[in-house]
Amino acid sequence: MNNTLLYVITVLIWGTTWIAINYQLGDVPAEASIVYRFGLAALLLFAYCRVKKLSLAFNRKQHLQFLFFGLMLFGCNYYFLYSAQQHINSALASIAFSMIMFFNVVNARIWFKTKITQQTYLGALLGLTGIVVLFWPQINDTELGAETLLGLSLCFVGTLFASTGNMVSMKNKLMNLPMMQANAWGMFYGSIFMTVLLLAQGKSFSFSYTLPYISSLIYLSVFGSIIAFASYLTLLNNIGAHKASYASVMFPAVAVVISTIFEGFSWNIYTVIGLLIIVAGNIAVLTKPRKKNVIMTP
Repeated sequence: MNNTLLYVITVLIWGTTWIAINYQLGDVPAEASIVYRFGLAALLLFAYCRVKKLSLAFNRKQHLQFLFFGLMLFGCNYYFLYSAQQHINSALASIAFSMIMFFNVVNARIWFKTKITQQTYLGALLGLTGIVVLFWPQINDTELGAETLLGLSLCFVGTLFASTGNMVSMKNKLMNLPMMQANAWGMFYGSIFMTVLLLAQGKSFSFSYTLPYISSLIYLSVFGSIIAFASYLTLLNNIGAHKASYASVMFPAVAVVISTIFEGFSWNIYTVIGLLIIVAGNIAVLTKPRKKNVIMTP
């Protein structure tokens, strides 16, 4: 797949998973739902590797890499983000998570000495501004109390883990670790970590045998985990973390469109201006800079 298609797949899938996640929250502990999601995704990926005769045998050093990968991207990341949403609304969570763009810029510089263009900084600034404008009515109604600060702090920690997971994925590529197997083992270790965390908190596994819960779980496992992560992490290695992470800014834009269709969301001036700024930032980040003409002198 080319990078444009990978980007579109990532944005469309992760821009719609918020609907499925809503059906996961409630009677079942969030930690258990995360275990089910990535546990099922890992089993399906292991089965796929067996069918395709892809080797699942790796040495101890490689498994330690998979463990670190899973803890960062499929364990700690989701634990803190799910916890944050118990204290703040989805608007603030979207804004906080969009900071992954800046975390990735810094981490890419630290981990891989990646040079960041002014065009990328401009696009990131436009993206963050666009999200703030998009959700300004909800932000304006929010009281900045202890509960909100706790939620934002948890979200920032989760985002930092996600960014670190992005860097580990790029490190996997440098170590010539195959992505499908890396994702399978990473999700497996992530689900094991969440299991330990759930039991350590004195919670127990439960399950909801309702159609909304089961169907949303399948969607999150197959599309939100297997397909979306494969697309995003491939894009990550192709164009760099600082550019690929702009997809996180596009998620709220897709969510607004979906909410308009299925929930009757009413647009206002903030919606229009916010989306236009986000699109402008998207163009700034992903458009290749023009090469300056060099005039040769005799």
